[in-house]
Amino acid sequence: MNSAGLRKFLVPELVFGAGARHLAGRYVKNFGSNKVLLVTDDGIKKTGMVDEVCADLVQAGISVEIFSDVMSNPRAENVMQGADRFRNAGCSALVAVGGGSVIDCAKGIGIVSSNNLPITEFEGVDRVIVPPPPLICIPTTAGSSADVSQFAIINDSGRKVKIAIISKTLVPDVALIDPETLLTLPSNLTIYTGLDVLTHAIEAYVSNASSPLTDLHAREAIRLVVKNLGLSVESPRDLSYRSGMMLASLHAGLAFSNASLGAVHAMAHSLGGYLDLPHGKCNALLLDTVIRYNYSSAPERYNDIGESMGFAVRSEAPDKRCAVICDGIRNLRESLGVTATLGSLGVKKEVIPVLAEHAMHDVCMATNPRNPKKAEIEALYESLF
Repeated sequence: MNSAGLRKFLVPELVFGAGARHLAGRYVKNFGSNKVLLVTDDGIKKTGMVDEVCADLVQAGISVEIFSDVMSNPRAENVMQGADRFRNAGCSALVAVGGGSVIDCAKGIGIVSSNNLPITEFEGVDRVIVPPPPLICIPTTAGSSADVSQFAIINDSGRKVKIAIISKTLVPDVALIDPETLLTLPSNLTIYTGLDVLTHAIEAYVSNASSPLTDLHAREAIRLVVKNLGLSVESPRDLSYRSGMMLASLHAGLAFSNASLGAVHAMAHSLGGYLDLPHGKCNALLLDTVIRYNYSSAPERYNDIGESMGFAVRSEAPDKRCAVICDGIRNLRESLGVTATLGSLGVKKEVIPVLAEHAMHDVCMATNPRNPKKAEIEALYESLF
C-alpha cells in the first residue's frame, strides 16, 4: 500500500457549549488527580472565571494552586517558574484558563515538569520524550486554538525569537470550549484573535501537508469567521456570534494542528518574538502580502479560499483572481481597524535581516506552499513599511 495517501489526525476529547467550563472538576477526578496547578493570567482573574473554575474544582474535592504569572507571548522564564510551582506544590495535573499564551505556557510547564530540562531544549518537531501530566484547557479567546492543537509557542527572550514546539504529546487531554468565556473579551482582542483564526484556516488549507480531513475544517472555519467576526465586534454580548467564532476557532485548530501552517506564521513568530507584538495583529498585517507571494504555487487552493470568503473569484479573469482575494482580505482587516504598518509599530528597517533569518528557521516555513529564499522574506517585510 502506498503510505503517501495515509493521514493521521489528532484531536483531544472536547466538550463544546455554554457552561462547558464547569466540567473541569469532573475531568480532573477522572484523571485521578487530587491537586492541580491552575494556569491563568491577571486579566482572566479579574473576570471572575478563575474563581468559578476553582469553586468547581474544590467542590469536586480537588486542591488548587494558582499560577498567574503568564505574560502575553509567554516567556521561557514563565514556563520554568510555573514548572517549579507545579513540582513544589505537589500537583499532578494542569488546568489552563485563558487564551493562547496561557495554554501554551501550561503546555510548557507540563513538558518541563515531566522531562526536567529547560523548555528551550524542545524546539522543533517530536522532541518531547516523556509525556506531560494531564492537561485540561478552558479557552477564553476564539483565536489560538491551542486547546486542540499539538503546538506550543514560547518566547525565548534571550534570543528574541519565538520557538515552536510541535508534538502529539502536547494535544490537551480535554478541551472545555465554552463560548460564554468570550462575553468579556475586549474588542481589540476579539479582532486580533479572530483574524488569527482566519490565518490558521487559510494556511492549513494551502499547506503542503493538507488533506481532505483538514480541508473540511479549514473551509468551515473561514466561512464562520466571515459570518461572525464583525458581528461579534458590533454585538459582543450576543452569544450566537460568540459561539460562531468559538466554533470557527475549533475548526481552524483541528485543521492546522494536523496540516501545520506556513510563511505568515513563520514571519509573525519572528516579528512577535523580536518586538513583543500581538500575534494575531502580526498575522493580520502579513496575511494578504504573503498570499500575493504564494498564490502562483497554489492558485486553485487560494481560489477556493476566496470563494469560501464570499468573493466571486472564479468569475474574474485568471490574472485578476489573486488581487480579488488579497484586496478582499485587506478590506476585511481594515474594516476592523487593523491598518498599521510595520514602521508605525516601531519596527526598524535595519532589523529586517534578523527577522528574515529567524522566519526562515521557523518550523512553520516547512509547510508553506512556496519555498522562499531569505531575500524574498526580507522583501516581504520591507513591503509592509
